[in-house]
Amino acid sequence: MAYDAVILAGGRARRLGGLDKPGLTVGARSLVERVVAAVPGARRVIVAGPERDLPAVRFVREDPPGSGPVPALRAAMAEVAAEWVALLAGDLPFLRPAHVAALREAAHAGAGAVLVDDDGREQWLAGVWRAEALRRALDGYAGESLRGLLGPLEPARVALAGRPWFDCDTEDDLEEAHMNVLAEWTALACEELGIDPARVDRDAILDLTKEVAHGVARPAAPLTAYLLGLAQGAGTAPEDAIARLTRLAANWERATTETLTDD
Repeated sequence: MAYDAVILAGGRARRLGGLDKPGLTVGARSLVERVVAAVPGARRVIVAGPERDLPAVRFVREDPPGSGPVPALRAAMAEVAAEWVALLAGDLPFLRPAHVAALREAAHAGAGAVLVDDDGREQWLAGVWRAEALRRALDGYAGESLRGLLGPLEPARVALAGRPWFDCDTEDDLEEAHMNVLAEWTALACEELGIDPARVDRDAILDLTKEVAHGVARPAAPLTAYLLGLAQGAGTAPEDAIARLTRLAANWERATTETLTDD
């Protein structure tokens, strides 16, 4: 089932103050890079939006730029050569190749498949479609909404774990995406080190390192976390070790000032 991928990444991001939303980073990669990574099997990856440093990606722009998802899709379809096309937003931080594979499987029997969120609502920028069905729909469509364009194609509705439909429209969404990356890393690191994740009070550690970075020095934050881990591993850390270190960091400036005064 050969497919191309169309990623719409040229919106105005009004709820983010006009920032370059697809270019914002979550973890070590931009949002649009994460979406590109979710379609490793695509023959062509076409991004409708400003050009970026993304290898092997074709870029197109709707006319005029920023005129909406339907014109952007029209421009991108001129570059589509495969029978199937994955149509995706450029800000889906939780999307993975397995999600796209599930959509491709579900789409096979009809015109396409679309993800639905936890409330059962279709997410029109997370789906897989027959390219010919998309072209026919575009030829006869004068509206501006993807729902109006794609809804009549009666796609299969697909619910998948992991919230692959989650997009980043607000600062809160971005923060949630960052925390998800942190949770994934914590789970992998615990597995690698043979640690029960239930024993890791992640939020308390983050609060501690934040206090140390602000109250002492930024490099002291990871060092403090490492020292705490050593003490816990050796069985010498008191039960309230995190609270003690947090208080120590909060009072660091005053403590050092008093020491200098005494001297």
